[in-house]
Amino acid sequence: MKVAVIGATGNAGSLILKEALDRQLAVTAIVRHPEKLKVKVPILVKDLFELTKKDLAFFDVVVDAFRPPVGQEEMHQSSLKHLSNILQGTDTRLIVVGGASSLFIDDEHRMIDVSDPKAIYYPTAYNMYQAFIDLKSVPELKWTYLSPAANFIPDGLRTEHYKISDDHMQKNSEGKSEISMADYAIAMVDEIVEPRHLNQHFSVYS
Repeated sequence: MKVAVIGATGNAGSLILKEALDRQLAVTAIVRHPEKLKVKVPILVKDLFELTKKDLAFFDVVVDAFRPPVGQEEMHQSSLKHLSNILQGTDTRLIVVGGASSLFIDDEHRMIDVSDPKAIYYPTAYNMYQAFIDLKSVPELKWTYLSPAANFIPDGLRTEHYKISDDHMQKNSEGKSEISMADYAIAMVDEIVEPRHLNQHFSVYS
């Protein structure tokens, strides 16, 4: 299976890359700064917005772990729109490292409030949510959107255990909605290897 990871030097992307390599998948890192990679892997040095349909035609799966710079959170929308456009009508699966802002927080389908521009989380939460809404409307696209729990822990432990939910935010026995990026990476690669959520939104928590 041929897999490309966009944003492979980021917190989540680097762990997804390592997990895929550990499982002996044929992985290519799509990056702008290859010197930041911590593992030896085939590389495509290219800006996400310059990627073409031809660039990605080789891959069975493209993982979108792109994270825009602070202050440019609108790129959550424009980057996912670009990837959707060039993968539309192909057999390549697009799997997105999503956000928690698209999850329902109760059975009444209420969501995290992303309407207050003054909230510290607003730029990321709002733009990731809008990007997800647009993603769902793209025809002839094979996509999966994987949301982490509310607390997405960069340096958390790798427990090798996680639980799957649908598009509802879940909490563990301690009342916490959380997952380490290391365990999230396991869930992501599990979905790559054995797709169970084609054209679906699902979430994972510990």
